[in-house]
Amino acid sequence: MAFGTNIRTWFDGKWHDGDVMVMRAADHGIWQGSSVFDGARWFDGMAPDLDRHCARVNRSAEAMMMTPNVDPDTMVQIALEGLKGYAPDAAVYIRPMYWAAHGSEVGVAPLASSTVFAMSLEQVPMPGAQDSTTLTRTRFRRPVLESAVCNAKAGALYPNNARMLVEAQKKGYGNALVADVMGNVAETATANVFMVKDGELFTPIANGTFLSGLTRARHIQNLRGEGFKVHESVLTFEDFEGADEVFLSGNFAKVLAVREFDGTQYPAPGPVTRKVRELYWDWARTDAARR
Repeated sequence: MAFGTNIRTWFDGKWHDGDVMVMRAADHGIWQGSSVFDGARWFDGMAPDLDRHCARVNRSAEAMMMTPNVDPDTMVQIALEGLKGYAPDAAVYIRPMYWAAHGSEVGVAPLASSTVFAMSLEQVPMPGAQDSTTLTRTRFRRPVLESAVCNAKAGALYPNNARMLVEAQKKGYGNALVADVMGNVAETATANVFMVKDGELFTPIANGTFLSGLTRARHIQNLRGEGFKVHESVLTFEDFEGADEVFLSGNFAKVLAVREFDGTQYPAPGPVTRKVRELYWDWARTDAARR
């Protein structure tokens, strides 16, 4: 089942309308999981940090022992060409991806030179400024680099995220607040997380167990530019229970307020969360106008 609607696929050198077939049954990516992707967003006629998302998918490919074969600037141009097929007010998820076609020797490791590239565009609505979610604990934790390829946006990592999310949803919550192997808060099942206390912002320090997002970095830069104190810290579940506000940060929604964590209620959105969203949209419009 597709993620969104009105899908367009770039594969084998051109754009195709629809969710076309791109992978063969014997491709290494389908049976050994050598696939990576990234996600950018097109909304309000803007694609913020598209170039950085395209650069990161190449780094992810290298972390998964594959050789990327499309440079980021070319990816950006491919995406912009494909987006011409959508209405000006459409919200679109942009997903460049790689996988290995062949394995080396016994097949477990990917053959680095057999990398295949594709891009998928899917129309998916952006959550609104008043939307929010809820969080709960999960028994599942984020892995470390010694046991998983945490430094890549790899498809193979997502079954762990999925079981976190499913466990939370079975408990009646929208998402899971996830610990690292030490028991400290890392992120949620689908996005990075921030909390607000006494007007200052806190987010889990990037310790290699989770992908420190491009949108997370953008929020930190925007907030510090406005004079906010933003701390990258070791945070516990108790810290979140004592927070004034909590919000998620990720490509899909950019900013999503949290209204509850295991019975602790927050304003959703709170004043700082609203400011984060305002700063992001202002930056995105300014950046788009410069290009």
